[in-house]
Amino acid sequence: MPVRRLASVGETPRRGEAGADVSRLWHITLSVAGEATPLPDVRRGLERLADDHPFLLTSRYASDHAEIRYWEEARDLHDAAALALRLWGEHRRTAQLPPWEIVGLEVIGRETYRQRVAEGYGPPPASPVGVHPF
Repeated sequence: MPVRRLASVGETPRRGEAGADVSRLWHITLSVAGEATPLPDVRRGLERLADDHPFLLTSRYASDHAEIRYWEEARDLHDAAALALRLWGEHRRTAQLPPWEIVGLEVIGRETYRQRVAEGYGPPPASPVGVHPF
């Protein structure tokens, strides 16, 4: 299997030497919501999800909704969005997550993420990495 490298900020995706697509980093914000679930159960589920998905940056939660932020490596936005949309469902049973539905998804490239943060209108400052209540 050919070695993949991440594109630098501002770099246009290009074909690798062996013809393989080059991956880039995408910042994902996934919002889920549903019926109220006891807070300790939500927290434990999100902690297990973080163990299952090592690139999870931070999760915020309440009894009836949660927001998950992380970096995803993918060839393009379509692939990153597809991976993000599968995250909750694929880990629902193993992480014992609430039976909530995805109600929001934002996928932005690393350059856009950095630009938003630099201009002061990026995502709220991340809580320390981990799982935190809203």
